[in-house]
Amino acid sequence: MDRRQFMAGAGTAALMASGGVGAQAPATDEDARLRTLLDRFFYDRLQDSPESATSLGLDTGERTALKSQLSDRSIARRTRDLARAKAERAELRRVNRGALSEASRLDYDVVDYQLDRAISGGERFTYGGGTGRYAPYVLSQLTGAYRDVPDFLDTQHRVANAADADAYLARLSALPKAIDDETERQRADAARGVFAPDFLLDTTLRQMGSFRDQPAAQSMPVTSFAAKLRTANLTQDYAAKAANIVERDVFPALDRQRALVTDLRSKATHDVGAWRLPDGDAYYAAAAEAASTVRLTGDQIHRMGLEQVAEIASRIDAILKTQGMSQGSVGERLVALNKRPDQLFPNTDPGREALLAELNKQVRAMQARLPEAFSVIPKAPVEVRRVPPAIQAGAPGGYYQAATLDGSRPGIYFINLRDTFDRPKFGLATLSYHEAVPGHHHQVMTALESASIPLIRRRGGFSGYSEGWALYSEQLADEMGMYEGDPLGRVGYLQSLLFRATRLVVDSGLHAKRWSREKATDYLIATTGIARGRSQGEIDRYCAWPGQATSYKIGHSVWVRLRDEARKRPGFDLKRFHDVLTLGAMPLTVLERVVKERMA
Repeated sequence: MDRRQFMAGAGTAALMASGGVGAQAPATDEDARLRTLLDRFFYDRLQDSPESATSLGLDTGERTALKSQLSDRSIARRTRDLARAKAERAELRRVNRGALSEASRLDYDVVDYQLDRAISGGERFTYGGGTGRYAPYVLSQLTGAYRDVPDFLDTQHRVANAADADAYLARLSALPKAIDDETERQRADAARGVFAPDFLLDTTLRQMGSFRDQPAAQSMPVTSFAAKLRTANLTQDYAAKAANIVERDVFPALDRQRALVTDLRSKATHDVGAWRLPDGDAYYAAAAEAASTVRLTGDQIHRMGLEQVAEIASRIDAILKTQGMSQGSVGERLVALNKRPDQLFPNTDPGREALLAELNKQVRAMQARLPEAFSVIPKAPVEVRRVPPAIQAGAPGGYYQAATLDGSRPGIYFINLRDTFDRPKFGLATLSYHEAVPGHHHQVMTALESASIPLIRRRGGFSGYSEGWALYSEQLADEMGMYEGDPLGRVGYLQSLLFRATRLVVDSGLHAKRWSREKATDYLIATTGIARGRSQGEIDRYCAWPGQATSYKIGHSVWVRLRDEARKRPGFDLKRFHDVLTLGAMPLTVLERVVKERMA
């Protein structure tokens, strides 16, 4: 999920005016004071994140101006964000926590944790992505306005009328400044030796070329806009204006940025780990903790991964033997399974359409089973779409984009289909359960639609919680019998667990043990049997986002342990255990406390 940095709430503009969607009255005066404070934090942040306002359906009414804007990406923005976080923490800590109700104490603790980690990271590490996710490189295959803004305009900026079209043009006009601001930031970081390794810059340059090296009228921001205009029955004169903006303003800014990246590529090394960054060992430890919300050393993460790899591989081995596959290592047998024609969709557009149809079928089947395990079912629908081809070279294998509560856009589970060989049939159902239901879509929209969570917490950005939940959802699907009579489907589920355990090994290997890109890639392929193209993309992702890959299996381990501990209590109710989702995302340390309090 990733694409999920801003801590935001949800709802429609009309509902926001009354304090939120079905907002419940505060229990005490101090609760009311805290809620007012947190709502102000939310709206202040929203004002500085126009893209988030659009993605949440809040760029209407008095906030309509946000629909025409992009976020500030300048060096000064980072300084302002850090100063605001400090001011917010100071205000928050003037609230009397002891006078708060139980629910408000949870809100206090989650926001305080978030602010504390943002401040400590922002003060110590003054390069890269700022006070949110630990992304050390301003420009990479995964980071930068050159890729994010066209994708955002394509997938999230709605065009229903002339005002929306004008707003689109205004945002497109703002893109050159965003690109130039990041060029300046990357140049400043490069002076300190902070820029991506050679192979990441190669992919970055390819992605820049896919945008730049074509007529402006054929670029994604223009062709996507033209399609939206046709749907809205608006004149194509707007598309001509967009092409002019791209040609006159966007392309020159992109040329300036590409020149910098080309120069950096000539100086780049092949070393990949965070250890090579300023204060690099501390950076990796902080990045892994920020992602997982659990404090572990690189050595501890590595050992955990090796132990879990061995345990999960033995379970896969047993199933494969029942299928007549007993020769070679588990990884080699999984490679052989991946190559079987009966497990592959054709690597053609019709083949991709058939794959997407199968995924949507799997989502609908699980949706019908949700009442067996959940008392709260989100109202928002979810659908599966292909990652836009313009960014698929550097994009993750799959990710989720939340729905808006006004119904204007469903939740979307994006899958990367650059090569269908990377997505064999036996692993597809598990990916659907992870990204859609009961995984990300169910968890995220349960919180967004909750009546009791403050706006600032409706979209909590705790990867250990959310990715751990999504991986737990894969296990839950198995426990619900979704793989009954489908042993290869269960192999796909276990391969997914093995893949996430392997991430613990390779991420810590790259950033704490000085593994090379090649060693990490070969280990991932040998252990999981995942196709080389997908495996290489995964390793490159970990190089650009240190620590994030550890959050999945660490979070999964915590969710499963807490559920199993609760199950031992008299009167255990699975639906009630899952009701913790209505409290919103939180650090795993806080989740552990909350679950134990609920058990008591």
